[in-house]
Amino acid sequence: MLQINKVHHIAIICSDYQKSKTFYTNILGLTIVQEIYREERQSYKLDLALNGNYIVEIFSFPNPPQRPSKPEAAGLRHLAFEVDDIQLTRDFLVNKNIRSEEIRVDEHTKKHFFFIADPDDLPIEFYEK
Repeated sequence: MLQINKVHHIAIICSDYQKSKTFYTNILGLTIVQEIYREERQSYKLDLALNGNYIVEIFSFPNPPQRPSKPEAAGLRHLAFEVDDIQLTRDFLVNKNIRSEEIRVDEHTKKHFFFIADPDDLPIEFYEK
């Protein structure tokens, strides 16, 4: 049987590297592990951590194609972060001028959650612990 230990990282290709870097570090509070510029690809690679755990890679490429549709497109649906206080999290993001949907309740777990979008309109979910 295949044994998977954990999710190692999630990779995101952005359209505006500085905007995405600011969003993921200054707004979401992820910390930079390493930042590399790959001249041959005209691409940045930004490795980010949450609480010391490496989790997200941000890539920039010249003129990447747009995502075909909202979360219902085939492929990765969204990135979700667990939080202790869902209302406090939403209030913090709204105060940073991040558009947020209203808090909803998961019909199966009864936990609260909501979505925002990153600078490339990729869906990010916040889910209560």
